[in-house]
Amino acid sequence: MRLRVPCLVVLGRVVLGPVVLASPFAPAAMAAQTVPVPQPRPDAGDPSAGTPNTATPNTATPNTATPDLGAPDASRFGGAQHIDKPIQNTLPQPATMTPPSADAVNPDRFGAKQPDAAYGAFQRGLYKTAYNLAMDRAKNGDPAAETLVAEILSRGLGVPLNPAEAGKWYALAAEQGVPEAQFQYALMLLDGRYVKKDEKGAFALMQASAEAGNRLAQFNFAQLLVQQDPGDTGLVKAAVYYERAAATGLADAQYAMAQLYANGVGGKPHDDAQARILLAQAARQNYDTAQVDLAAWMIDGRGGPRDLKSGFAWMKQAAQGGNVAAQNRLAKLYMGGIGTDPDLILAGAWYIVARRAGLIDPQMDDFLQGLDDDQTRQALQKANRLP
Repeated sequence: MRLRVPCLVVLGRVVLGPVVLASPFAPAAMAAQTVPVPQPRPDAGDPSAGTPNTATPNTATPNTATPDLGAPDASRFGGAQHIDKPIQNTLPQPATMTPPSADAVNPDRFGAKQPDAAYGAFQRGLYKTAYNLAMDRAKNGDPAAETLVAEILSRGLGVPLNPAEAGKWYALAAEQGVPEAQFQYALMLLDGRYVKKDEKGAFALMQASAEAGNRLAQFNFAQLLVQQDPGDTGLVKAAVYYERAAATGLADAQYAMAQLYANGVGGKPHDDAQARILLAQAARQNYDTAQVDLAAWMIDGRGGPRDLKSGFAWMKQAAQGGNVAAQNRLAKLYMGGIGTDPDLILAGAWYIVARRAGLIDPQMDDFLQGLDDDQTRQALQKANRLP
């Protein structure tokens, strides 16, 4: 298997009211109550209207005037005069009725993380600001800031591209156990262009990152294990990490696991059905090699039912994505009318595209020679418009 080295990974940090439902019984309840009659507001022009009546009330003679319809009838509650009495045993009161300020609450108590201004700026595309904010913390040994500084420098985002300087910051963060920094620095140690090449150190860092759960490190560490021991023993060791990465949805690892099941190696049983499932998972993520294999398996009926139309569709998708082998195979499907209607012009056009990319197929060369001048002209015209 080939060692696939993905591009540098960008890892940012994302710093991510009650609904009052009306009771369905509210209208009925309201209808059962006596609606108070609105009282006239004091005349704004009368100076005495806003002055409360401070005269001593007449307590000897009961008030026989028509009661205010907006006030409750005391007779409904027994008619006796109600006198408020102080509560003998008061309930405990809160220390303060003022809610605490958000600034006074420590979010760490509830598992929250403090917003990271540098990563926030990075995610908004403010790379220079992110670099300046992160650099202040990186100089004080903050591993997350060191990783961000390295990432910005390694890609030249808002600052001049400087892989060698990025390597220094990745190394510092890797020493403090940041899995992403361990993975990136391991790649640099394997490459040896901007830091001194160290395959042994790279192996150790890649393993540490893989064990910490970095899925790219898991896949690449599996590749290193296969490279170190190309036999089945190496594949058995690698399968552990391929499987972990595949479980996270990494298409490269899903394809690798499909190969193990398809060939019955790496401690896995020969299982075409499981291999086909894994091929489909990788194909849906636009992994072109998986798309080509899945198309061929569907056309041949391997690992599942034969499905010519779906096989043709997957082959076409891979061809349109630029896979040269898929372009040549698609030409043959058009030529033979497999999964689609026969079309000699499109067959010739797709083979011309593949041939221009350097693929030579004697069978398809003979096919092109058999086209007449008009068909060849049309095939060339279509080829010029194809991806």
